[in-house]
Amino acid sequence: MSTRHQNMQFRRQIKLWVTVAVAVVFWTIGAGFFRDLSATTDETYKGLKLFSDVIELIEKNYVEPADTKKLIEDAIQGMVHGLDPHSSLLSPEDYKELQVDTQGEFTGIGVSITTRDGMVTVVSAIQGTPAYKAGVKSGDIIVKIGGESTKNLRDAVSRIRGPKGSKVTVTLMREGVAEPLEFVMVRDVIPIESVRSLTLKPGYGYIWITNFRDNTTPDLVSALEKMESGSAPIKGLVLDLRNNPGGLLNQAIDVSDIFLEKGTILSIKGRQEKNTKVFTAHSNVVKRNYPMVVLINGGSASASEIVAGALQDHKRAVVMGTTSFGKGSVQNVEALRDGYGLKLTIARYYTPNGRSIQAKGIEPDIEVKQEPPRTKEKTTREPLVMPKEKDLENHLDAEPGKGIKKSKEPPADKSSEKTPLEQPAHEEEVPEGLVNPERLEMDTQVKRALETLISFDIFKGLQQK
Repeated sequence: MSTRHQNMQFRRQIKLWVTVAVAVVFWTIGAGFFRDLSATTDETYKGLKLFSDVIELIEKNYVEPADTKKLIEDAIQGMVHGLDPHSSLLSPEDYKELQVDTQGEFTGIGVSITTRDGMVTVVSAIQGTPAYKAGVKSGDIIVKIGGESTKNLRDAVSRIRGPKGSKVTVTLMREGVAEPLEFVMVRDVIPIESVRSLTLKPGYGYIWITNFRDNTTPDLVSALEKMESGSAPIKGLVLDLRNNPGGLLNQAIDVSDIFLEKGTILSIKGRQEKNTKVFTAHSNVVKRNYPMVVLINGGSASASEIVAGALQDHKRAVVMGTTSFGKGSVQNVEALRDGYGLKLTIARYYTPNGRSIQAKGIEPDIEVKQEPPRTKEKTTREPLVMPKEKDLENHLDAEPGKGIKKSKEPPADKSSEKTPLEQPAHEEEVPEGLVNPERLEMDTQVKRALETLISFDIFKGLQQK
């Protein structure tokens, strides 16, 4: 069958679908509602007819042959993106990737990667994984996978991953080594760590939650139990939510519940009654009432803002750092036919005190800006300014009924227009820094958080005398 004949057949199917869809609407609502909805339905029919006409004109007259399926997919994507920055049509590949990102494991070689100076760079090899055993090191640049050059981070991820037991050849460039290094590795199941912890000094713990996945809450409990069973009792905890782009709503609620004994954690309000809910805290068997500092910054978004807002409103923790991203909306993902998915904003969420942080963010109790580590070399580079929710085109207002806000100014740094909520898929991508004690010792905000906890303990001791 020729391409022209296929397009004509597809076009006829579109026109038939438009007619049937409108007819179904009429039959479903019944005669009682026909007069009230006839104007709206007529406008819908005209719009769909216009859509059909445009496709037909493109197919006939565009300078090059057009892929009708792609035209329709792009049209749907444009329609959904026009609602707000976080609603989108997910291709089958993106839908699968989203499911992987929220699960506790994937199949690959076990490298944490990021983009540095436009190149796919290894942050670290996860201990015990194929990459770790092969000798992949931090700072290695991935130039080829399977003999083909890497295009970008998403491309690298998709080609690194594969069935368990299959082989993949990865070519790396390493500083100090003249020739490329080639590693042949066998893919295996790799656990995803969203919780990392260590002891800053005896009695003072540090926990970094990178994002909220299926296994975040149990991993957090395990990290806390390990600290609590140590030789020194916990005097204070630093909970680091910086650059945490969010994740699963239920995990944000469960994490908050670990540190709260009662009261509201979160309320969400949508147009539909089913999308309006209130989540409350429950009494815990283990009472974790030690002092806490929660660290946030402009990269803290969505689920991480829920946790910070709940602990702040209940006066359970001191929130420190800089104002968070400001994503106060909830998205639901619906499965569509042919493997597609629809991520759609269904509600706004509010902190226990009824604050909407949409396009506003969580403001810290104590503002502490991050200072870059001091080096001997002087630099004239401007500090990186991350865009926030209020900078995004079509962002929702803080409250319903106030319309859509258009961004008046572009993000301050053009190189960072990809928001933390739209980060690319990853083998396991982690932000640079904050992965070892040496870096933490130079981290301005972590140092200030630790000093605050120590000061609290000192003052508490003075009060007891």
